[in-house]
Amino acid sequence: MNLQEEIKKLNQNTQQKKKAYQKTIQQLKKLKPYDADELFHTQHEQVFSEIDCLQCANCCKTTPPLLLNEDINNISRKLNVPVKKFMQEYVVKDEDGDLVFNQSPCPFLGADNFCKIYEVRPNACREYPHTNRKKMNQIFDLTVKNTEICPAVVRILNNIENALT
Repeated sequence: MNLQEEIKKLNQNTQQKKKAYQKTIQQLKKLKPYDADELFHTQHEQVFSEIDCLQCANCCKTTPPLLLNEDINNISRKLNVPVKKFMQEYVVKDEDGDLVFNQSPCPFLGADNFCKIYEVRPNACREYPHTNRKKMNQIFDLTVKNTEICPAVVRILNNIENALT
């Protein structure tokens, strides 16, 4: 299956696989945090050697990132726009009270899937999909949620599921 087909089937596949993902997460919770990290990091490297995010950009098209004050300041500076004007034009508080971009797709996503502010992109974008971070056990629920957005996360969890069985 090609990447575009995977993207189209993300939500459907996630709903079908939710119980399997929860079972995998339960198995991962039994591991030492370092061992779970190693599983994720190995699969992260493998999957991202096969997937080019520029062919997908589904995260940029569907999910506004969390914006830290540092992100807002850096982007405003890069755009040469006062912070207050940047906030009025591009930022809202979401239902959790977090600052995020006010639209999806991202206002800085080009038609070619390149980020117009890549050098100063938000930290949440820089780290997404968070599958190569330390202490993965702290974000297992987020990882399952990201299977609705990122085909790489689906592949990573499926590979981990296969490794644990």
